[in-house]
Amino acid sequence: MTHIKTIDTKTLRDWLETGKEVSIIDIRPIQERVEWHIPQSIHVNAYEKLKTKDKYAFQGLHLEKHIPVVVICAGGKTSLIGAEILQSQGFDAYSLENGMKGWSLSWNTAKITFPNFEIIQLRRTGKGCLSYIVVSNNEAIIVDASLPIEVYEQILKQENFTLKYVAETHIHADHISRSKQLAENNNVSLFLPHPNNVTFDYEPINNNTIFELGNIQIVSLKSPGHTLESTTFFIDEKALLTGDTLFINGVGRPDLKANNDEALEKTKNLYQSLQTLLALDENSVVLPSHTSQPVEFDNQPIQTTIGFVKNNVAMLQLNEKDFTDTILNRIPPTPTNYLEIVALNLKGDFSTINPIDLEAGANRCAIS
Repeated sequence: MTHIKTIDTKTLRDWLETGKEVSIIDIRPIQERVEWHIPQSIHVNAYEKLKTKDKYAFQGLHLEKHIPVVVICAGGKTSLIGAEILQSQGFDAYSLENGMKGWSLSWNTAKITFPNFEIIQLRRTGKGCLSYIVVSNNEAIIVDASLPIEVYEQILKQENFTLKYVAETHIHADHISRSKQLAENNNVSLFLPHPNNVTFDYEPINNNTIFELGNIQIVSLKSPGHTLESTTFFIDEKALLTGDTLFINGVGRPDLKANNDEALEKTKNLYQSLQTLLALDENSVVLPSHTSQPVEFDNQPIQTTIGFVKNNVAMLQLNEKDFTDTILNRIPPTPTNYLEIVALNLKGDFSTINPIDLEAGANRCAIS
């Protein structure tokens, strides 16, 4: 019996990070791939054939036999059949363990350097969550932690950064927040926008709360709309961590945990919040908490400027009524498991659940 080789998310991530040649074959139904996929993967319409163990499922696919092949599906089961077939044809083939569920925790980084500080953008390439380490004079604040805390702690240790604060732009609905755990494990204060409904202790962030960090100041700007507590962080008057309020090509959805009247009111709040942000210096760099596209392993930060979005995102040029009508007519499907995720983030404890199962699925926080 053929031994079917498998590969875990960390190893595949390392291959992509280091530029190793690899062919990644996505066998999921096309509607699943459209929502999310691994960068540089190719889609092969083989899912139904593989379920019947059709040995001709990959007929017509041309691959180089000296390059390893990784087959992926949703959960890592059907891909075993695909890997076995390719192995029998002489390929160095692997099945990705846990499939796209496992890949949701993969990540890469990009760095942005300013005169008095730098920002490390950590990107969950399989989920679209973006978190940040802002550093000035070796002092650090971590914002919107969405990866296992070991990832952040490893970077802090390697770079000899001292963690001073942990903060969130809002209570997230599409991923488990690791901020509370990160703050507790490193004996620093956790700062959350106020008001909110969490059931644990934290330091409140109000409008114009100031974080002193090395040689700079970070000022909080209340920006309700996506959620009532949503907050933007203005770093040294040069960069904005906009959470889910403003993205590089859209804005945050206002409808989660809201009835029609509440969604309407939140949309009006969002419009006013965006006017405040769009009035800032046009060269201010916009760094959101999510992206709707798989993140390439290219070290290029996901960013834009206030000037660019003002001139290129059409909905930002509308008056309040037209903006409100447009937003409410473009509400996307709700994120998977969002009610359970919000409940866990309000409680601050996810020790009894498997984040991989809970967080699986495409990112649906933006309207563009």
